[in-house]
Amino acid sequence: MRGQNQDTRAAGHRGGPAGALVRPVEKAKDFKGSFRRLLGYLRPHKIKLILVLIFAIASTSFNIAAPKISSKAMNKLQDGYMARAMLKNLSEAQNQIIKEINQQLKQAQTNPTLRQSLPADPEKIKAVQEFLQLPLLNTVEDAEQKAVICEKILDFSKKLSSGEQKINLTQEQIDGALRAIRETNGQYDFHYIGNIALILLGMYLISFVFSLIMGWVMSGVAQKTVRDLRREVDHKLNKLPLKYFDAHSYGDILSRVTNDVDTIAATLQQSLTQIITSVVSIIGYIIMMLTISPILTLIVLTTLPLYILTTRFIAKKSQKYFAAQQRELGELSGHVEEMYTGHNIVKAFGHEKNAIEKFEAINNRLNEAGWKAQFVSGILFPLMRFISNLGYVIISIVGGIWITKDILGLGDIIAFIQYSRSFDMPIVQTANIANIIQSTIACAERVFEILDEEEEIPDRPDAKIIKSPKGEVRFEHVDFRYKEDVPLIEDMNLEVKPGETIAIVGPTGAGKTTLVNLLMRFYEINGGKISIDGIDIRDLKRSELRKMFGMVLQDTWLFKGTIKDNIAYGKEGATMEEIIRAAKAAHADHFIRTLPDGYDTIINEEGSNISQGQKQLLTIARAILADPKILILDEATSSVDTRTELLIQRAMANLMKGRTSFVIAHRLSTIRDAEVILVINKGRIIEKGNHKELLAKGGFYADLYNSQFTGADQLEMEDSEAV
Repeated sequence: MRGQNQDTRAAGHRGGPAGALVRPVEKAKDFKGSFRRLLGYLRPHKIKLILVLIFAIASTSFNIAAPKISSKAMNKLQDGYMARAMLKNLSEAQNQIIKEINQQLKQAQTNPTLRQSLPADPEKIKAVQEFLQLPLLNTVEDAEQKAVICEKILDFSKKLSSGEQKINLTQEQIDGALRAIRETNGQYDFHYIGNIALILLGMYLISFVFSLIMGWVMSGVAQKTVRDLRREVDHKLNKLPLKYFDAHSYGDILSRVTNDVDTIAATLQQSLTQIITSVVSIIGYIIMMLTISPILTLIVLTTLPLYILTTRFIAKKSQKYFAAQQRELGELSGHVEEMYTGHNIVKAFGHEKNAIEKFEAINNRLNEAGWKAQFVSGILFPLMRFISNLGYVIISIVGGIWITKDILGLGDIIAFIQYSRSFDMPIVQTANIANIIQSTIACAERVFEILDEEEEIPDRPDAKIIKSPKGEVRFEHVDFRYKEDVPLIEDMNLEVKPGETIAIVGPTGAGKTTLVNLLMRFYEINGGKISIDGIDIRDLKRSELRKMFGMVLQDTWLFKGTIKDNIAYGKEGATMEEIIRAAKAAHADHFIRTLPDGYDTIINEEGSNISQGQKQLLTIARAILADPKILILDEATSSVDTRTELLIQRAMANLMKGRTSFVIAHRLSTIRDAEVILVINKGRIIEKGNHKELLAKGGFYADLYNSQFTGADQLEMEDSEAV
């Protein structure tokens, strides 16, 4: 189950360029409530989050403002170029006109016919006189004087040509050139441009530092928040009753504690800062574009509905394919895991061909769904780029016309194009983050479900401790049920004296293991009383109660580590001498010394480098080292061979000396020597006595015993006759 969850989650991070924008996300049941609750974990870091917000806004604002500032340098270069070109052209024109006038006047003095062709209009004569009195443009230094001379030259040119402009320029271009002359004096202001470059360099450097600080602070906030959440989950798991773990798979619990919490951490660290920067970018781009040109901004904003409609259309189409991809991926993962774990069985029954055919069928379906999902989602960004390009073309055409009319400068248009080209990205990022947050809140809900589970009944404030337990156990009118309407144990009464060995037998589901779980308070009884040494176990501290017990179960549990460490798990601070003594008492010392590294041999994760019987002996050694007053043996020899069973029985005999022992067994041969045998059926003690007494009664125990041994002997006789 855990493997399938992981694959499904991994599939959620695949997709086309649109990413999470078109992927189906796991949706939260109570988004607002869970979102507020998750934010509650961020409250202790309120000041740091405010700093993150400030640094995010500042860093983004610097980046947004940079194109507008760089446009000033571009405009300044453009003005310098226009002024220089205008001064050069008009200076040449002035010299050419003066030359032509002087030449005409000189020729008129010697030629009466030419004299008659000279202008007789007093205004034109006055204009010519004023023009000739103008200083030469290339001899003037003052910018304002240059602009005035240029203006008079242009004016004279109009009058001289009877309204036809000798220089082919629009009035807007003329006005722009005159303004540029006044501002730049026909020079490139490299000092101003250098200052702009330094300002931009400083802004980018500050933006980088702010981004660095923002990431550092947010990383700390995210990890500390998740640390607190993990710690709370861990504390909660320690307080949950056994019934919770019986009702939930370990893979599901592990997935909640690891995968879901990691998703929350990633979202806190990346998505929160990204959504801040994306929102600030959208607002900043709009403001910057409005300061350049409201009309061009309106053109850009008209493309927004196209973005939204395109995204919705693609998302709707791709959702079903991504859902199918996740479903098929989960099925493929389950099939592979099943075939891998049952590899020997598949080989033994010759079903390799069927397994491969099923894999191919699932794989082909996954390929089909995955191809469609990737292709459809991959269309989104080309479409969005196409829409962006439409806006770009319109802006470029309109901007080019406005440059010629000196409505906007070249730098302004370049800056505006930069803003318009960058405008769609934060929109896509915001949509992505919205989906990511939705999925993250769903993960948070799974974690909160653990935190909201009903805990074990806490220890009483005046809980007692038995310092020197004797091992006397009593059940008085005990009632218990897993489900309210299905009784399991009713009115059970039992008295066990210190040092007695109590064997518990009965059919599967009769309540044998439940009896032990009640004794250790893994479950709370519904009625009656269980006492140890005359004290109700509900009046004892759970930790102290469970210290009195040692358990050897059918399912052995060993962790990855040395044999020495696994045995020492039974007693904190155990010495090597105590470990060896416990191993000898458990008849495990001999096989341990035959291993390559002896007590330092590493047991792997699966414990597959030692046999099942050897594992059982190690768990018995661990229980011996713990030196409990009450011992519980639950089917401790059910999965080992006869010779190993004899060793384990000897080890258990050593373990049970002087201890109150509860032995749960299906092999009735292992409990013949028990002082008391309890026969349980349907939650009730139906027979009680020692082995001989119960056989003599000829009841339920006798039937169980005879079915194991008499039936086996009869089967052997029938096999012999058949041979």
